[in-house]
Amino acid sequence: MYQPLYVAATGLSAMQDEILDITNNLANAKTVGFKKGQTQMESLFFIEKSFQDHLYTAMSGSDMPPVNVEYGTGVRVAATTKDFTQGTLETTSNPFDFAVQGEGFFQLKMPDGSLAYARAGNFHLDNEGNLVDPNGHLLEPAIVIPQGTTAVSVRQDGTVLAVVNNQNSATEVGQINLVRFTNPGGLRSIGQNLYQMTDASGQPIVGTATQDGFGSINQYAQEGSNVDVISEMMKMVMTQRVFDTVSKAVASYEGMLSSLEKMKS
Repeated sequence: MYQPLYVAATGLSAMQDEILDITNNLANAKTVGFKKGQTQMESLFFIEKSFQDHLYTAMSGSDMPPVNVEYGTGVRVAATTKDFTQGTLETTSNPFDFAVQGEGFFQLKMPDGSLAYARAGNFHLDNEGNLVDPNGHLLEPAIVIPQGTTAVSVRQDGTVLAVVNNQNSATEVGQINLVRFTNPGGLRSIGQNLYQMTDASGQPIVGTATQDGFGSINQYAQEGSNVDVISEMMKMVMTQRVFDTVSKAVASYEGMLSSLEKMKS
C-alpha cells in the first residue's frame, strides 16, 4: 500500500472510532448513572530516512552531514477511558432509588458469583424481597426487606431501616456499602451500567458511606448521566470535519497518482 494511503486509512479508522464513542455518549444522555467515554489518540511510530544534499555541498564547497527526515505513519486510538465526574442528582418518588454523591460505587453480585460495580442506584425488590438492580443483580451484601414493610428509609451512611406492619419504631435490616478504586478510569465496562475490576483499576476498597473519603447515599434520588449534549455535538462536528479533510487528502493523492501514470504512458 502507498504510504500516504496507509496514513490516511489510520486517520479515518481513528475518527470512526471517536464518532462511535461520541454517538454512544449521546445515546446514553438520559441513562441513569451513565459516565461518558473519552477517546484518546496517539501517533504511530516514525520512519527515519537520511540523505545527502549533493547540490548544497557542491555550491558551498563544504561537507554537509546527512540530513535526517522523519515520516509519520499515522494515528491510532490509545485508550477509551471513562469520565467519572459527578452527574446531576434528580429527585424521585421511589424509596429504592439511591444516588451516590461523591466517591463510591454500589457493589453487585453477578450470576456467576463475580462482583460488578455501578453508579446507577435505581433499585427495586424482587419476589423474595431482595434489593436488586433493573437486571435482577443482587446488591452485595444482600439486603432483604421483610414482608409487611410499610416504610423504608436509608441514612446517608447506607444504614437501611424498615417499619414493619406500621410499628412505631424502625428496625435496621441491612447496610449498603460503597466501593472505591485507586484508579476508577481503569475499570472495564461490561454493559448494563456495570463495571468490573481490572489490574489498571486496582483492588476494590470497601467502606461505609460518609466515612474515609466515601460519598454519601441519598434516598429518593438518582444520579443522571454526566454527558453534556452540546459539548458532544461540538466534538462530533470537529471529528466529522477531520474525517472529511482526510478523505479529501486521499482523493488528492489519487489524483496525483493518476497524473503520474498518464505522464509515464
